[in-house]
Amino acid sequence: MSHQRKISHERQYQGMQQRQHQSGFTLLEIIIVVAILAILAATAVPSMIDSMVRSQVKESLSLVNIAQQGVNLTYLAGGAGELPIDNKAAGIPEPNKIVSNLISAVKVDNGAITITFGNNASSYIKDKHITFRPAIVADAPQVPIAWVCSGKAVPNGMTVKGIDLTDLKPSWLPAQCVQPK
Repeated sequence: MSHQRKISHERQYQGMQQRQHQSGFTLLEIIIVVAILAILAATAVPSMIDSMVRSQVKESLSLVNIAQQGVNLTYLAGGAGELPIDNKAAGIPEPNKIVSNLISAVKVDNGAITITFGNNASSYIKDKHITFRPAIVADAPQVPIAWVCSGKAVPNGMTVKGIDLTDLKPSWLPAQCVQPK
């Protein structure tokens, strides 16, 4: 074999080795990709949790209507504008009897309605509360009750009754409970 052919053959062999060595990923490249994926996942998970929790809160509000109807009827029927002190006075079942897949209790306390999340609700809101308080015109009981949720402003000329026990994060509250900016 001539010397030139031998050098050419060695170069071909080295080229093949380099191509074989260059295929695939280095450990550093894999670590960088995994780190980027972890960062993306860490930023996406909280928004997915917020979305899921907001959906559960919104879905659960249908039970509030039952209690609101009882409070409204009691308030109007009383004539003197008295708010019911509890579930029995509002003519609705006991708190632990008004339940759903996401709610473990709906309680009336001096007209205010507080729902307690439980049963199959997300662990983020389990045992948390949201309160709807009645806003009334004190000297005109024939005026319908306006319901005020959490930090929402009280309508002009009305007085809100009851204690707000809402302990959900503001970002989890339904739109009707959030004060516009």
